[in-house]
This record gives sequence, C-alpha cells and structure tokens, in this order.
Amino acid sequence: MKSQVLFVHGGGQGAHEEDKKLATSLEDALGIGYEVRSPKMPNEDSPEVEAWKVRISEELAAMDGEVVLVGHSLGAFVLLKYLSEEEPEKPVAGLFLVAAPYVGTGGWEVEEGALREDFVSGLPEGLSVFLYHGREDEVAPFEHLALYAEVLPRATIREFDGRGHQFDEDLSEVALDIQELQGRNAWS
Repeated sequence: MKSQVLFVHGGGQGAHEEDKKLATSLEDALGIGYEVRSPKMPNEDSPEVEAWKVRISEELAAMDGEVVLVGHSLGAFVLLKYLSEEEPEKPVAGLFLVAAPYVGTGGWEVEEGALREDFVSGLPEGLSVFLYHGREDEVAPFEHLALYAEVLPRATIREFDGRGHQFDEDLSEVALDIQELQGRNAWS
C-alpha cells in the first residue's frame, strides 16, 4: 500500500491551481511509494477556516492508514488549527508546514480564527512537526517562523535563502524529510 499524503493548498484567488505545482513537485520527489492528494478547498478566494476543517476531515476519512499532512501558506495554518482543535480521522505520521503564516499574537493579529494561546497542548501527542520558510517570502513574513519555533520547540525548522512564498515550486526538501520520517517510523 502506498503511503498517504494530504496536501492542503493556500488561500486566495487561483491558489489551488497555483499550488498544484507544489503538490506535483512533492509527489514527483516522493516517488511511486506515495500517493499525494491535493483537493480544492472550499471557497479558496475567501476561505473560511471551519469549512476547510470539514473538508480536511472528509479527505482524511477517505484515506487509508496513517497519513502525512502537508500544508502551504493558509493550508499550513489550517492544518495546524485542525490538529489542535479536532480529533483526526486517521493517525498522523507527521505535519509539514510550508510558508505558514502565524495567526495570533506577534503575527497576523486577527480576532476571529487565530490559534488558541494553548494550541500546542491540543496537538496529538508525539506529533512530528516540520516548518519550512524562505527568507524572501513576500506573503507570510519570515519572522513568523521564529514565532512558531518559540511555541513548538521540538519542531524541525528549515530556513531557506533565496526562496519566496511559492518555494520556487520545489518541495524536494519536504519530500526528503517525509521519507526519512517514514523510514524511521517503519523501524520503530
């Protein structure tokens, strides 16, 4: 059976289409042992977090076995919010967040939809979290990575020079981390 990966795209007009390049890059780098699902999230032009969380639940319910979750931009934030507030439908092998905006104190300060102050306590116990951010990100400021690193001290942090928000449409480093984590889990 192939390892299951759910890729959640960012928000905004045309985000699913734009992020398809990232999902394809990930699937190509992972190889034939993986299946990457990249569904179009509801109302991507004007996203509602709760509607996206429902769609994530539906996608997870349709997948087999343990899953790897990968999110880009708003998709990364929503996956983190989902895992900290909901009981996942399936066991989660790892959470990989690419260019994630920090929504809360110090980041994008919005009243509705921000992460709870204690969101880390709601994450599945022992969850492996990986954060990737480019220094030239023109959408989610690079400083948001430090905010996540502070509240997720056990997370693996990957910083990239010369990468903007779309990561040059290359998620090969994410694929390597997924393969390493999956290999480590296979022997534990």
